Amino acid sequence: MTKKDKIDIPIDSDTSNEETPDKSETENETKETTPDRLEELEEKLRNAELEAKQSYERFLRVSADFENYKKRSSREVSEFKKYANESILSELLCVVDNLERAISSTTTDDKVNSCIVDGINMTLNEFKKVFENYGVKPIESLCKPFDPNFHQAMMQEESKEHPDNTVISEFQKGYTIHDRLLRPSMVVVSKAKTDNNS
Repeated sequence: MTKKDKIDIPIDSDTSNEETPDKSETENETKETTPDRLEELEEKLRNAELEAKQSYERFLRVSADFENYKKRSSREVSEFKKYANESILSELLCVVDNLERAISSTTTDDKVNSCIVDGINMTLNEFKKVFENYGVKPIESLCKPFDPNFHQAMMQEESKEHPDNTVISEFQKGYTIHDRLLRPSMVVVSKAKTDNNS
């Protein structure tokens, strides 16, 4: 190529200024937008922190509720297991009552009767072992103060030997299952003897 073939392309200074922004203008725009942008980011950060705090508090509440639920469920299952056999054990008490009556009604020394009484006694002891395994215990009532929580008064009887309001005899033995009443004792309660000399 020769010098004559060269093409000169004029560069318009006005156009170049439009395409490339002035440095000072860019800096001014950055200065103006930076505080606004910073405030916006701070607001977003505050909102995110608040949301995170609320989520964490919600998580703690749900965790506490779940722990309480587990404890309550465990307690309910334990209670259910503890008292699940209450109704059948209550019905078996009649069988025990009858066995005790059979033993106390035989007073002869006859050898045949003695064998029968021994058999009944063994059966009764087996029942008592089963009851013991399930937490069933007899209520000790005789010579104890009358307690309406465990005793059912069938009648009152005057007595000089016992203080007022004391259980002096038992029609039917009462029982508890663990710490709950299974059947109250049916008892006779003492009352002070009144003098009718007038």
